[in-house]
Amino acid sequence: MLNLMYITKRPEIARIAEEAGVDWIFVDMEFIGKDCRQGGLDTVQNHHSVKDVANIKAAVRKAKVLVRVNPIHESLAEYPSSKDEIEAVIKAGADILMLPFFKTIEEVEKFIDCVSGRAKTCLLVETPEAAALLEQIVEIPGIDMIHLGLNDMHLALKMKFMFQLLADSSVDKWASIIKTKGIQFGFGGLASLDGGVVPGRMILKEHYRLGSKMVIVSRAFCNTDKIMDLEEVRTIFTNGIAAIRSLESEMSSLLEEDFKNNHEAVCEAIEKIVSNS
Repeated sequence: MLNLMYITKRPEIARIAEEAGVDWIFVDMEFIGKDCRQGGLDTVQNHHSVKDVANIKAAVRKAKVLVRVNPIHESLAEYPSSKDEIEAVIKAGADILMLPFFKTIEEVEKFIDCVSGRAKTCLLVETPEAAALLEQIVEIPGIDMIHLGLNDMHLALKMKFMFQLLADSSVDKWASIIKTKGIQFGFGGLASLDGGVVPGRMILKEHYRLGSKMVIVSRAFCNTDKIMDLEEVRTIFTNGIAAIRSLESEMSSLLEEDFKNNHEAVCEAIEKIVSNS
């Protein structure tokens, strides 16, 4: 089954998510350059801290703590360099480190060198430059996982909708390259099964068609900035994660033709969204 990720810095939410079956709690420290890329859009810009990493690590029992650090950088004013940031995050208890918004082989190599095998590594491929280098990137030793970041990628490519990258076979191509090296990969985010511009159940079937192993449970699944009642949050997570796992079990009996038909329906839905935007 897919490794499900949820972004939060709140220990009480992390515990609820973990109890419901979320596998990885995602602490998001990235802020460098993000506002310029996503300014004015309805996107999450978290800027969590090393202290948040430690707090989440202390709060969970079995869930892994995944931390998205900043892109490779030198010291900025009072902010530490990538090397120092990665060191602090590992000491705070991160199980998996994610490198965002890279464009060169050298950045990947520096990231892996800084982690030095002390945690799992995950590359966030979300720039056209990274995608163009993917065949070379997967040859670099020390990469445990790759996540395809469809949001920033579609913005860079001047597309109207991030799931256009599913419809134009880009995700198929990138997934094929990654799987040749046996590296686990995932892509995008997942709303509730009946929520999202393209229903989550259709996107979940795309994950299985492509052989994806991980997905972010998105803000559309449960927006804890707006839902303040923790019991309501618990109900959403318990029911929503159970529904995802139930559909995953059902998909084990589906045929290749079923996934092909779903893919065609996804492409039709995306085409309609793009043409109306």
